[in-house]
Amino acid sequence: MPIQPIRFFGDPVLTTPASPVTDFDKELRTLVADLIETMHDAPGAGLAAPQIGVSLRVFVWDVDDEIGHLINPTLDLSDELQDGEEGCLSFPGLRYETPRALRAVAKGFTMHGEPITVEGTEFLARALQHETDHLNGILFVDRMDKLTRKAAMQEVRESEWFNAATESGSQPIIRVSPHNTRGLGN
Repeated sequence: MPIQPIRFFGDPVLTTPASPVTDFDKELRTLVADLIETMHDAPGAGLAAPQIGVSLRVFVWDVDDEIGHLINPTLDLSDELQDGEEGCLSFPGLRYETPRALRAVAKGFTMHGEPITVEGTEFLARALQHETDHLNGILFVDRMDKLTRKAAMQEVRESEWFNAATESGSQPIIRVSPHNTRGLGN
């Protein structure tokens, strides 16, 4: 499985809601394998398909030595909150306090189309929320309070990776899904 380039903040695929998966086929299984390999190479604790330019509702995680994936997730969140530092592979080097629900129950499907429920607290709950946010076009900076977000965005503007992209004038490339998106995500 090839390691894919990770899209950085500024790429429109990161702020566009992803399309639901409708075909549970070999291409989907390849996407899941690519996501896992790319996440481990980065290294990270989670990675969503939009972060590698694929606008589909798929993500993977590796938390507490458990590697998992979820297709077309929905979340039920506890009212109890947790504070904690959070980072994102699409914002290299940034780590900021980001409030999240303490518990999360994610329901979706495996890459084979089988229903699955994943329950997590603390770090797994944070990862499930973070990656599901990616599928909804929401970035972790969107979850920060105003002052923390301002500091994070200042750090982004000063970062080498952001300035290199800005100076090169390169336009982000969005890969077109090989799956039937029924007119969505095109």
